[in-house]
Amino acid sequence: MNEPAKHPLARTGRQNRRIHELVHDPYRSKSKIPNSTVCPPCGAVFHAGRWTWMARPAKAREGLCPACRRTRDKYPAGFLTLKGQFFREHREEILNLARHEEQKANVEHPLQRIMAIEDQEDGILLTTTDTHLARGIGEAVHRAYQGELDFRYVEESSMLQVSWTR
Repeated sequence: MNEPAKHPLARTGRQNRRIHELVHDPYRSKSKIPNSTVCPPCGAVFHAGRWTWMARPAKAREGLCPACRRTRDKYPAGFLTLKGQFFREHREEILNLARHEEQKANVEHPLQRIMAIEDQEDGILLTTTDTHLARGIGEAVHRAYQGELDFRYVEESSMLQVSWTR
């Protein structure tokens, strides 16, 4: 009996290969952080495998959290551009919404912070220590004021660029 011909591009057998990590975050800890580590600038505590807000433990070690390291190094993870005529007319109101979203996120996630708000020719650039915060603020502004919202992930460097215009 004749066997069916195999497709020339069909793979045979197991293809062993090393899988490379696509996302490279230089602020992700390469070693285990000891429990009860406190970040001196912000007061966040590493406890039970995550950074959290809690009272400083007795005999605490000190070490910078990733958000404080990013801020010190001026290396944001999220970029949010807000621009347009509507933004210029409602600037303070929209910035208050952004700060409110930061405060709301920061209660549960101490590493989500606004790093800087910089004026640009046609709007502002808001930088964050976390991609989720940039996305969250962009979505909150879009829900409140509609407009055009665009996301662009830079996977190799673990960054997110968000743009809102109206």
